[in-house]
Amino acid sequence: MYGKAFAPEYQGALTTLSVNSSLTDVLAAGTEQLKAAERAGEPGEVARSGLAVAEAQRRLGRVADADRAWKASYRAAREAEDTGAMAWALWSGGTLARQRGALRLARRLLQLAADLGERGGDIVVRGYSLAGLAETGRIQGDYEAVGRLHEQLLAEARRRGEARHTVWALEGIAQMHRNTGDYDRAYALFEESAEIAARADDRRGHAWALRGLADVVSVRDGDTERALELLSEAETSCRAMKLSSALAYNHKMRGNVLYRAGRYAEARALYEQALAEFREMSEPRGEALSRLGLAKSLARLGRDRGETAAELADLAGVLERIGLQHARKMVARAHEELGIPDTGLALAGTEAAR
Repeated sequence: MYGKAFAPEYQGALTTLSVNSSLTDVLAAGTEQLKAAERAGEPGEVARSGLAVAEAQRRLGRVADADRAWKASYRAAREAEDTGAMAWALWSGGTLARQRGALRLARRLLQLAADLGERGGDIVVRGYSLAGLAETGRIQGDYEAVGRLHEQLLAEARRRGEARHTVWALEGIAQMHRNTGDYDRAYALFEESAEIAARADDRRGHAWALRGLADVVSVRDGDTERALELLSEAETSCRAMKLSSALAYNHKMRGNVLYRAGRYAEARALYEQALAEFREMSEPRGEALSRLGLAKSLARLGRDRGETAAELADLAGVLERIGLQHARKMVARAHEELGIPDTGLALAGTEAAR
């Protein structure tokens, strides 16, 4: 049995906040509590309220503000000699680094967070940090290395009855199966994660699961309308909670679904929308994947072949710099699909889940 989902990153005086709290509400409450803690000279509470501020800013796509907030939280935690709070701040910083496409930095910060969590006896921040490392590796396409870690974390979450982490692990494993072509297994895992998230009232996890289901329904079954319905349901939660990044990935997936259905003009509009959203929040991975979808859509709509080839070559370099190990396959497939010779400059990519 799983209990109701909770948000361990909302700490101290902010524990009453829900996992489904609007990010603007979290930011307002966190900022108010942070100022109160600073006036009272309580560095421990400064660190914990600052963590909520950092996470709200990150999820709202405000990268510079999030960067300042997690670092300030870490400094306050260090002043308070609070190992757990230090670990949580590093987890936030590592998660932000992954969102920004700085995967090497993300791994370093998340490993430090996991080590501090273990040293301080905080199994939750340790689990979240290891999950962050697993997700970073999965995004890079290093499935063999992180597949076992995903399974380990899933087993731990199931054992503790922790719905939110169970949902996360199921979705990560499902995405790996989807990317390697095992659509039936991927669908079953996304479906299980959606059911657990719904029962636990984890709207964020549920929205990501619906996105995964929509992807599989589109690519496996060719059921465009059902996929779009699932994405619309997920979008409602993303908007209610102000989940900027999740909403942008939802729009990119809608573009994918429309592209597969041959509705190239509609797909182009969605990719352009997602691209603008990712650029606004400085999320290079989402930006690059949106550019790839847009390049394919424009090619289908008659764009000059030379311009498309140049765009694919540039994207290949961008994806390699981000560190996506399987980027060659995605760009190579685009060359093959569009009948544009691959000059050898294209480096590969993988469809990342988050």
